[in-house]
Amino acid sequence: MREIKDMSVLITGGGSGIGEGAARLFAAQGAKVTITGRRADKVAAVAASIGPACQAVPGDVTVQRDREAMIAAAVAHGGKLDVLINNAGNMYRQAVGQYSEDVLKQAFDTNVIAAMMLSSMAVPLLEASRGAILFLGSIHNRRAYPGASPYATTKAAVEGLSRVMAAELGRRGIRVSCVLPGAVNTEINVRAGLLTPEESAARYASMASDHALGRIGSSTEVAEAMVYLASADWVTGVSLEVDGGLGLGVSKF
Repeated sequence: MREIKDMSVLITGGGSGIGEGAARLFAAQGAKVTITGRRADKVAAVAASIGPACQAVPGDVTVQRDREAMIAAAVAHGGKLDVLINNAGNMYRQAVGQYSEDVLKQAFDTNVIAAMMLSSMAVPLLEASRGAILFLGSIHNRRAYPGASPYATTKAAVEGLSRVMAAELGRRGIRVSCVLPGAVNTEINVRAGLLTPEESAARYASMASDHALGRIGSSTEVAEAMVYLASADWVTGVSLEVDGGLGLGVSKF
């Protein structure tokens, strides 16, 4: 296992939710963390609350010049790049027969294409550090939720991508894996306009019984899996379910 201390970690979508949890945990273990996000005020506030170990770089992962700035800033902050965490994403939901082509394009631009491009750009730096790329998948790849096909499809693509990258980049010393969270109490549903904060809390509470462990998870618990995959030298190409047993399909009768 590698030590997280003194690693340089770039986390997209670090202004809230799982990205913020990962930033806090990596920084607490001594890493130099760079977080990105489109909401400049959010990423700045998170970085300020973490302290000097964390810097904020506002930007949009779907924009090439912003991706270049993110990588350059991470290298300037940490002196290198050891870990790229492709966490930025949006939850797009539309029922079959109601798909908007614009929504589908936005879903793939943010959740898949941006992650592919950023990862490709980071390869020379990660080869030099023998580092790791982590993708954020979803338990939607294991359980079918009606109305979630745009989101689930992008996350299935990300999981497949992680396996191909692991096979292709392994001989170059780069490890690639995917984390598949279950229900985690974050603000993504609220940001997508699907639920109010009160509705979101009620929804997650009702989902607790779907998990074998009887509760939803926290962003920190997902981040712990990311820390493991970032430091485990002989682990690559895995899709790690961090879901409290949601993917088991617990029977309610």
